[in-house]
Amino acid sequence: MNLDSTNKKILIFTATYNEAGNISEFINSIFNNNNNIDLLIIDDNSPDNTANIIKELKKKFSQINLIIRQGKLGLDTAHKEAYNYAIENNFDYLITMDADLSHDPKEISNFIANLNEYPFVIGSRYMQGGKCEMKGIRLFISYFGNKFIKFVLNSKCSEFTTSFRGFNLKKLKNFNLDIIDNTGYSFFMSTIFELKRKNFNIKEIPITFYERTAGKSKIEKIEILRTLKNLYLNRFKR
Repeated sequence: MNLDSTNKKILIFTATYNEAGNISEFINSIFNNNNNIDLLIIDDNSPDNTANIIKELKKKFSQINLIIRQGKLGLDTAHKEAYNYAIENNFDYLITMDADLSHDPKEISNFIANLNEYPFVIGSRYMQGGKCEMKGIRLFISYFGNKFIKFVLNSKCSEFTTSFRGFNLKKLKNFNLDIIDNTGYSFFMSTIFELKRKNFNIKEIPITFYERTAGKSKIEKIEILRTLKNLYLNRFKR
């Protein structure tokens, strides 16, 4: 595996909404564990002061780029905006992750190493070596939901719904997230489907998913039904 990424422009992206309890630790961990990277944060006008905390940290870390939108416009639109931002600013790699500390910034280096070789890398909780610290009904839904998606799409992947993923933008010349028409969390599943449909190599790497300790999960119950509906629509499309 080619580990030389010294000349690559790397953008880390996260979307925030009411993450005041996590964002300082998240940003400090990003820059304490990674060199020569930029950080893009798209905040949907969080009422809990998240954006102001980011602005203060920007005085310490000049690599922070903050976009504040007018309101809660959806996770899928934030990821599409980040993807296009990365292309427009000539980044080589885009790595997306959650800001609630469920994804460990120490694992970013593993994404970078694999992006030197693969067009798309996804962190998997459910492959060998991966770990998920969710409990109860959330773990049940996530674990068996991903198993069900794997079965219906007849895919080799073990993970479809995490946002901890990396894009080698130079290898993905004929791909853009704008083609994904699903919204909410089924957007992440549909991204995998489209990458597979276009015959891009997908590399899974094990990650540990941690339970958030501050704030609340943004997943709505309706997302379960929406994802199931979009799963079958994608299967029919194929």
